Amino acid sequence: MKIKFWGTRGSIPVPGKDTIVYGGNTTCLEIDLIGGKKVIIDAGTGIRSLGREFESQKEDVDIYLLITHIHWDHIFGFSFFSPIYKSSTRILVDGDKSCMKGLRYSFDNKMGDGFFPIRFEELKADIQFINKLSHSYLEIDSTFIDSIPLCHPQGGFGFRFREGTKTLVFLTDNELDVKKRSFSDYIAFCQEADILIHDSHYRPEEISEHRGWGHSDYQSVLDLALSADVKKLVLFHHAPERKDSDVIKMTILCQDLIKQKKSNLEIEAAKENSILIL
Repeated sequence: MKIKFWGTRGSIPVPGKDTIVYGGNTTCLEIDLIGGKKVIIDAGTGIRSLGREFESQKEDVDIYLLITHIHWDHIFGFSFFSPIYKSSTRILVDGDKSCMKGLRYSFDNKMGDGFFPIRFEELKADIQFINKLSHSYLEIDSTFIDSIPLCHPQGGFGFRFREGTKTLVFLTDNELDVKKRSFSDYIAFCQEADILIHDSHYRPEEISEHRGWGHSDYQSVLDLALSADVKKLVLFHHAPERKDSDVIKMTILCQDLIKQKKSNLEIEAAKENSILIL
């Protein structure tokens, strides 16, 4: 698998001089599977740049699009994803049960006279909801993808990719609480993952004021990674107020905490346009 980050930010895009290193676009990942197929996770503002990359390749777009949930920072970029305006494009959508409603609502949610000049029905691309992950797993060639419910307002899904002996887990917008029974479920889901990409929106001192908001602090994420014997942890869904310098400090602090525990866990923060190979 090759994983590329097109958007790493949470809540709202934050372009500018303070977010050059880790990026200001909201959630979007591109995953190239060993069989040659592409899977995109979420359609935050980062998907716009991905669409431009597809256009530069001058090839037909045939992809899977997995939607974790339909909060606007995870779907807002879809209407600016240029391949949807071409009849040669095929998109198979899966994930959260309301994902198609979310993608449609980025054009018009019928609360007004419309929020985009093009209607969803006017898109030229072949967009199909395959609805596998809500009740089973998704198999793409030799890659198996399954899901787990997120602890997030209005719900959603996290995803696990298994390709041979390699495992990638993606859990964003997920509020961990070590005192809750669900924490053990996440340990099992992440067990011995080669890479865990997890929401680390808050610092530990911030989480008490944001319980129920559906995001985790980095200490809880470290606890999960250590409990599940994860090999590499990637901090994700950077808070909009978090400058590059703040993300660097948080990453160093996490690395120091791991050294104190004498663990071999690798830790880094997700950077826009960076690539991981698994």
